[in-house]
Amino acid sequence: MGGVKGSRWVDPAPLEVARPRLPWWTLLPWKAKLLLSPIAAVWVLVWLTAKAARSVWYYPASTVLGLVGLALYGLVGGWWLGGLVLVLAAGTFVWWRQDPHGFYRRVRWMRTELRRASLYAWQWRTVTRLAGLCGEAKGREWRPKLKRTRSEWWRDRVRVRMIPGQAPEQWELRASGLAHSFRARSCRVRAVKPGVIELDLVHADPLAAPLPVPEMAESAVDLRRVVIGCTETGKPWALRLLGGQYLTVGVQGAGKASVLWSVLWALAPLIKSGAVRVLGIDPKGGMELGQAPELFHGGPVYSNGAKAVELLESVAEQVRERAARFRGIRRGWSADSGEPFLLLVLDELADVIAYQTDKRLKERATAALQTITSQGRAPGVAVLALVQDPRKEIVPFRNLFTTRIAMRLDEAAQVDMVLGDGVRARGGNAHEIPEATPGVAWVKEDGKRDPVRARAFHVTDTNITELRHYVAGTSATVFAFPDASSVGDGGTAA
Repeated sequence: MGGVKGSRWVDPAPLEVARPRLPWWTLLPWKAKLLLSPIAAVWVLVWLTAKAARSVWYYPASTVLGLVGLALYGLVGGWWLGGLVLVLAAGTFVWWRQDPHGFYRRVRWMRTELRRASLYAWQWRTVTRLAGLCGEAKGREWRPKLKRTRSEWWRDRVRVRMIPGQAPEQWELRASGLAHSFRARSCRVRAVKPGVIELDLVHADPLAAPLPVPEMAESAVDLRRVVIGCTETGKPWALRLLGGQYLTVGVQGAGKASVLWSVLWALAPLIKSGAVRVLGIDPKGGMELGQAPELFHGGPVYSNGAKAVELLESVAEQVRERAARFRGIRRGWSADSGEPFLLLVLDELADVIAYQTDKRLKERATAALQTITSQGRAPGVAVLALVQDPRKEIVPFRNLFTTRIAMRLDEAAQVDMVLGDGVRARGGNAHEIPEATPGVAWVKEDGKRDPVRARAFHVTDTNITELRHYVAGTSATVFAFPDASSVGDGGTAA
């Protein structure tokens, strides 16, 4: 039918729609369908059983509670069951108010299943699609599979099986978006095994409160496990001083002194017995190490001049001498070697090797430190260096330190300088540590892919006084100020 002559009317285009694609089995004759119906019924039954088993696997507690509820409903009726539920709910609320940490620890299963059902399983398909973590091949959509989840009071651990051809780095690039989508403060990606990763979705900071120092150790301390704080998972933060070299970097007020004094506090029994000999350099005039000079063999050096360089060179010479004595006898230092373990403490490394005005002294100090950090492992010599500026021109041999501790830093680029490339993408955001949490740090050990977040003990001035008197073998007497009532006119306090 054409348009009317002289009119603007034109015939519309024919209606174009896509032909629906019917399943192949709908095209079969009815006899074939009748023959295949038992097989289809068995397949549907197997599919439903697998779905039910999967639900029970991921929600075991909810399944048990549901079955118990149905049984009680059949035995006592709905009114009694409702009353029992109200009593249990009231008791649970009181428990949560009185002991929230104990509540979350003991009913972690309830939080796990609730958050999985209401948050992760509910939004998983939408979030992964919008984040670009799904793929398509041969007309089929491939989605990452949500596996096991574990909820703690401060984080959720979500295990994921990636689609073929995917790498953990792709998830690291989208970690911020995943955190916002699942209402978390941050998201960290850890590789568990080939094809499987685990997302740490952090909701709270378990290291927000300062950690008081523990009781002074009475027995010998294992130099392979010197506890100086606590990690965010609740495990002790232990340093392997035997065979390790440590670089601690942080801005002013980040808490580097907490790491220093926590190490000395833990080593106090060995320092007192002479099994560990501590040497120190404090270019800041003794403002830090001068608080307890009794802990340092021969006393600390309070400058970055010739005395400091001579101390470094003497330690480097001891490294070479010990290596010569151990040659052919032992492969490394041990307590039965007859030699004390040496710990060299540098309170401000940059003043010794970078800000040194005398070029000759600077070269000598750098050469000695490189010898100590590169060769001191086997002879039983460790270095604990603290610095504020991690740039290459300040510390040109950062790679010689086996463990690097990044406390609060100013810039994201500094995190890569200290911890290495790619560590920040796995969660080690030291530049985001709050100012209100001094002593918090990200720790990266050589040979381990993922960094560890931890906090050192808070060592007060009173603790330092106790430490110096313990090592020196003296007793401290505290004199109390007299009350006004005990002082007469013109008299003196008793």
